[in-house]
Amino acid sequence: MPKQWQICPDWPGRDDLARRLRVSPILAQLLHHRNLDHPDAARSFLQPALKDLEDPASLPGVTPAADRICCAVDRRERIFIYGDYDVDGLTGTAILWHCLKLVDADVHCYVPHRIEEGYGLNCQAITDLAGQGAKLIISVDCGISAFEPAKVAADAGLDLIITDHHRLDSDLPACCAIVHPALPDTHYPCQYLSGAGVAFKLAWFLAQRFSDRSNGPSSALPTRVSDSFREFLISATGLAALGTIADVVPLTGENRILAAFGLKGLAGSTYPGIQALIESAGLTGSALDSYDIGFKLAPRINAAGRMGHARLALDLLTGAAKARAAKIAAYLEQQNRQRRKVEKDITDQAVRLVTDQKLDTPDTRAFVLAQQGWHAGVIGIVASRIVGRFHRPTVMIAVEDGQGQGSARSIPGFNIFEAFHACRQYLTTFGGHAMAAGLTISAENIPPFTEAFTEYAADHLDPADLQPVLRIDAAASLDMITEELLIDINRLAPFGQANPRPLLVTEACTVVGEPRAVGKTKKTLQFTVARDKTTRKCVAFGQARLLKKLAACQTVSLAYRPILNEFNGYRSAELQVEDMHFNESAK
Repeated sequence: MPKQWQICPDWPGRDDLARRLRVSPILAQLLHHRNLDHPDAARSFLQPALKDLEDPASLPGVTPAADRICCAVDRRERIFIYGDYDVDGLTGTAILWHCLKLVDADVHCYVPHRIEEGYGLNCQAITDLAGQGAKLIISVDCGISAFEPAKVAADAGLDLIITDHHRLDSDLPACCAIVHPALPDTHYPCQYLSGAGVAFKLAWFLAQRFSDRSNGPSSALPTRVSDSFREFLISATGLAALGTIADVVPLTGENRILAAFGLKGLAGSTYPGIQALIESAGLTGSALDSYDIGFKLAPRINAAGRMGHARLALDLLTGAAKARAAKIAAYLEQQNRQRRKVEKDITDQAVRLVTDQKLDTPDTRAFVLAQQGWHAGVIGIVASRIVGRFHRPTVMIAVEDGQGQGSARSIPGFNIFEAFHACRQYLTTFGGHAMAAGLTISAENIPPFTEAFTEYAADHLDPADLQPVLRIDAAASLDMITEELLIDINRLAPFGQANPRPLLVTEACTVVGEPRAVGKTKKTLQFTVARDKTTRKCVAFGQARLLKKLAACQTVSLAYRPILNEFNGYRSAELQVEDMHFNESAK
């Protein structure tokens, strides 16, 4: 869809901040956009340090949780870590598993089947685990709304510890302990930790406990851990980075610290599964960044749960030895290829539903698309694709045997969780966040839900909300886009939610030579622009449809993310184009 550009004006204080920090004015402007106007706050952001992580003892609920876990270890009770099937849940589960294995705990893992069991704790699984001798269940990245499963656990004589980070209801499940950064009447600074981040902080607290057991689990806590636990925690930051970046939580505060240090250590991880995963993605020997996590490593881990059962991905991150890890990584690569094919087929079908039903009009402000035979494991990705194409809140529902499993994605300004709550009389279950949510629904309730949901969207969205907006950080001339500037800007990395890769604009550029469509599918546009005797290469992914228009125009204005391209030992500053505005002479 056509995008409206909102170019931020130059901040009056940027030159002063640039001078005080000894950075470029553009970086100072980018820091201002991140509410980092004060030099001390800006320095802390640019130099993330592990010492700036919050004391794990301050995480709400961590003390009673650790008390019960230490007791279970001492008594040799059977412990099950019950994790979600996505990357965040799997990495968090692996963190706690590795931690408890260091003290020879009787610890096991359970991850539900995405399609057969659905998200979160379920009653049948709790009953089955009780039958396998479980005495303590620790949830990871799920459980905060598991009222009935918590009751089933209590009736079965099981203690349940819930570790989660999802939105809280007014009521909480009755259980042994809840570890959550935003528990009521608490003031933890980083309330948007990922599920893996919560697991890491609990593991850190347990490491302190296990490193000084001589005075008992309720003694004053040491600030240091043993050498073995120190080595574990350093490795665990890599797992925490995987989960944090993949779950698209804000990369600020503790999340930024964990992501920054975890990325540094991930490439050199001693875990055979991580090594095999990195090798299968062709990243061995590379310095990993958030793009590598989001688009190469995380999709491979997620593929197992999306296309079948996530247990193999969990094995890869926990106990798999080198040979088995290599086989699992190869299988996940195959599953990821299959996932991409299924995803493309469903995306094509969903686009046809929108166009055939003439839904892409200003009068329709949200989509509910349902069909028999869709694969429930990939509809969340497809919902994101539809939002990207039509800029409408979108609910995708896979229907089978009279039941629907749905996944939804939203646009800025529309809280899809609240929309589900308003339509809850038609839903069997639902949960999620403002921008992403899931549901289960009886097939017979899909038509009334569709009507209620689209009416809610019509009441809460204006036509202007349906036009995507590009918020551009700053205007820049081509000669400003240099290797030195990009090295400066990359100090903001890792990039992600709440800390996106900077978006700049340069107006009235001349197209030099002939633009080309490149890549296997010829969907990527490659061209060169010039202005004021400076030229820069450009790449525009998925925009080859603009080839003729670009070739015919005299000048073009570009909204782009500057990147440092490295190839065969040569580095160059290039433009990764997000959008273009053509002059009037374009045909």
